[in-house]
Amino acid sequence: MHEVPLALLTRERPVEQEMWRSFWDRLHEGGLRRGETVALLASLATRMPDRETLHGFLRSLEERRPRPVARLDGAANIVGTGGGPGTFNISTAAAFVAAALGVRVVKTGSRACTSTCGSHDLLELLGIPLTASYEQTGAALDRYGIAFPGPFVYPRELMLLAKSVLPLDPRTLGRFVNAVGPFLAAMPVSYQLIGVADHALLPRLRYVADRTADRRIWLCGNALGVDELVSSVDNVIHVNDGTTRHLRADAPGGTTLTGLRPVGRPDQVAEHFLDVLRGGGGRLATRTVALNAAALAVASGLVDDWDEARAAAADALTGGAALDLVNRLRADTAAGGRGPR
Repeated sequence: MHEVPLALLTRERPVEQEMWRSFWDRLHEGGLRRGETVALLASLATRMPDRETLHGFLRSLEERRPRPVARLDGAANIVGTGGGPGTFNISTAAAFVAAALGVRVVKTGSRACTSTCGSHDLLELLGIPLTASYEQTGAALDRYGIAFPGPFVYPRELMLLAKSVLPLDPRTLGRFVNAVGPFLAAMPVSYQLIGVADHALLPRLRYVADRTADRRIWLCGNALGVDELVSSVDNVIHVNDGTTRHLRADAPGGTTLTGLRPVGRPDQVAEHFLDVLRGGGGRLATRTVALNAAALAVASGLVDDWDEARAAAADALTGGAALDLVNRLRADTAAGGRGPR
């Protein structure tokens, strides 16, 4: 057996970058037995690797792919680790609101794995296409102030791993990929807001974030285990410059998530999302989306004052600016594919 799955199974030592490099070489050459890749996926799906192993995993994948052809300087990425209680697509809503404020936003995501409707599922329902390259992503940013990159930002090795275990369900890897997805996506942005649902992941993710020098990273968490900021509870933000920020709840004691739950029927998902962007989702939904949009505005340096950022985000919701942006994207796409592609 290759030393990587063996080391992951025994947990006797960290898997270093060079070991991961050898594993990916063998995977591309077709030199791994099916049992080796199944063992790897089973290990990753059941227990998060130690921080040195995780760092080596991410760096080994990063070195294998071509560097992005251009940086998306000044842009901010918002993404979550998945898991936690079910909510509607808060970060996608916040992305539209922040873009309406003037933040250049890149929203990465995926199809549903731990949620009922992933960001890519929602965009498909809305009729908003994903971009297929960095050039298209940059063009969408310039045209709309927001872009939704497709799967091209993720390492090819993940697809090879999934194919290698068929007919077993490769979605067993989904939770691990979601958890580290914010660091798997090759997004040459300047700022990144990452919601962390599982607090047990924070030490590992902070270790990786602190060793990422090309962008400012905010790791966000709260006691509810939601992988976005939630306005009704206290939130903590860990920045990869070694600082920590604390955001107090705007309505202390509000631990219910009723106003953030997803709708039950798939045919109502898009309309519910649009209703939130009209400011009609209820007090908790409106304030939570505004808080996440405000965080993007502050993290990117567009606005310095949190109260000012929250007020501007709330105005973008209730005043219709965020909804207008969605409708513009949908109309351009429907008029002949002139959307974000």
